[in-house]
Amino acid sequence: MTMTFMSSPSLLMTSESVTEGHPDKVCDQIADAILDEIIAHDPDAHVACEVTATTGLLVILGEISTRHHVNYTKIAREVIRDVGYTRPEYGFDADSCGVLVSIKEQSSEINAAVGDDEGAGDQGIMLGFACNETPDLMPLPIELAHHLCLRLAQVRKDGTLPYLRPDGKSQVTVEYEFGRPKRVQAVVIAAQHDPDISAKRLWDEVDEVVIRPVVGSWMDDSTDVHVNRSGSFVLGGPAADSGLSGRKNIVDTYGGVGRHGGGSYSGKDPSKVDRSASYAARWVAKNVVASGLANRVEVELSYAIGHPQPIGISVETFGTHKYDHGGLLELVRQNFDLSPRGIIRDLRLRRPIYRATSAYGHFGRSDIDAPWEATDRADALRRNASMAETQPA
Repeated sequence: MTMTFMSSPSLLMTSESVTEGHPDKVCDQIADAILDEIIAHDPDAHVACEVTATTGLLVILGEISTRHHVNYTKIAREVIRDVGYTRPEYGFDADSCGVLVSIKEQSSEINAAVGDDEGAGDQGIMLGFACNETPDLMPLPIELAHHLCLRLAQVRKDGTLPYLRPDGKSQVTVEYEFGRPKRVQAVVIAAQHDPDISAKRLWDEVDEVVIRPVVGSWMDDSTDVHVNRSGSFVLGGPAADSGLSGRKNIVDTYGGVGRHGGGSYSGKDPSKVDRSASYAARWVAKNVVASGLANRVEVELSYAIGHPQPIGISVETFGTHKYDHGGLLELVRQNFDLSPRGIIRDLRLRRPIYRATSAYGHFGRSDIDAPWEATDRADALRRNASMAETQPA
């Protein structure tokens, strides 16, 4: 996202989301459910858990160092059941799928580098983004896409559309005019369903009870709506496509608006800065936007394994800043401790809060315990900026 975006008279931007029954998201949820089980009993554990799934089989692997005994198979089956894979005809269900576990301890060299949260658990770059397009300070395309998938799950579970099955996707294309959302150009839904439902009934009912209530006034007579364009979508989930945790990074973040550092989140304890520093970068960006000092902010943090402070911090406002751009970085340094220890402490990350993040996005969430969504530093940023402007040169 550059100044070209802000100055373009018209631009289309598209984001997608997936439901909790998508095979990759099944894996993410199991990885984070395992993390939550461990961290609830052993907050200082080191967890790097990955999960993969295919027809009738789930594999749990990774590096975990903990004092807590974990029944990995039990946790996996509970998540699969919660998601809705409960019938053999789905090709993958909680009771009959095989579960293989291959877990070893975290490397002693990494343990030595991390210490007591003093150093980063790895090198890398992490990015956070916020903008004033929505009340949650998220880009509109990804927010609408997430809400469509949440709605698909809701009407499946409450019986409004009882023929829906757990897998599904959404995609939303928003037309922007000079950097501001103008209208929704297109909505695409893929909804897994029972075999005896006609394409017309599915289209009509999904349009009525899922799309219209979510997208609402953003639609107009020219908005393209597509529901299951490929026709039948009976076979879904891990029976149709293999799943892998950590593969939906853009869905998990900002829908392609802003950049991504490359590291995934689910199954990683907060000593892994891939996760915790991405949360911190969002926290910083959201507070800068909430303070009114800029309308659009991307924060980049970089770390070296074992190092107690970030190697680099940058703040990009895409020309929307209302305060000295160079001074913004100093304000961030003054108001946020972005060391691994400071992030874990200030965001209270050694708690079992992670499974709720593993579907429908890690950001822009007011429905879950996500402390990185707090705007608790906005007043201080605004106050410090005002004081700096009144200081004599």
